[in-house]
Amino acid sequence: MLYLQRVFEKMRTRGEGEEGFTLVELLIVVAIIAILAAIAIPQFSQYRKRGYAATVNSDVKNAYTAAMALIADDPLLAAMTCGMLTGAGYQPSAGIVVPGAGCGMNFNDVGDFEIIIRGPAVWGLTQTNATVNEAGVIDPKASP
Repeated sequence: MLYLQRVFEKMRTRGEGEEGFTLVELLIVVAIIAILAAIAIPQFSQYRKRGYAATVNSDVKNAYTAAMALIADDPLLAAMTCGMLTGAGYQPSAGIVVPGAGCGMNFNDVGDFEIIIRGPAVWGLTQTNATVNEAGVIDPKASP
């Protein structure tokens, strides 16, 4: 125990002019930070892409829910547009533009339709759009 106390005393007291860290210590810390950054940055990019894909998939499901609300209000609905979905309660997420380039609709009747939601190209997704059919099945899904 006495030995450790002496070692700690020597560590606490430095000679004259001995202050701060050595260059080697600083280089080691910089190298560790660089390694951690090299690992973390690509992972962060993948997390963002997965989040964007989840946004598109969630939006297409929300658009489907709005379509079902429209059909429940009018079971003999003859036409449906993306603009009608926003009137039925569908609120697109940030980055999703409806109507226009962000939404597509293939509507034959209440038993045969597709809603297509597209994410912007700047999100860098492999599959930028998600499609839901009248049964609520999303195929294809947006993917990172």
